[in-house]
Amino acid sequence: MASVTVTVKRAVGLVAPPSVRRQAGIKAGDQLEFQACLGVITIMAKSQISEDGSAAQRRMIDREIAKGLEDVRNGGVHGPFTAPEGGKFFQAEFKYPR
Repeated sequence: MASVTVTVKRAVGLVAPPSVRRQAGIKAGDQLEFQACLGVITIMAKSQISEDGSAAQRRMIDREIAKGLEDVRNGGVHGPFTAPEGGKFFQAEFKYPR
């Protein structure tokens, strides 16, 4: 990671250079959380999902995981394969021309 040095000015808030924002994936409108401890500032993107949204999202994820595990229990898996066996399986399964 490249190092970037900025000078903090009294009249302007702390500014993160565009290259740093790009590397961190920070865009206009994002909310950031700042934490400071012993001279170290940690900046983290604040999640846009409310607590209710997080719980709903977790329930949806759990439901999909349960469906996948049920599929595995019912034999909906293939393999393990050696590389040549895997190639033959995919050709047959997905109708690839030989």
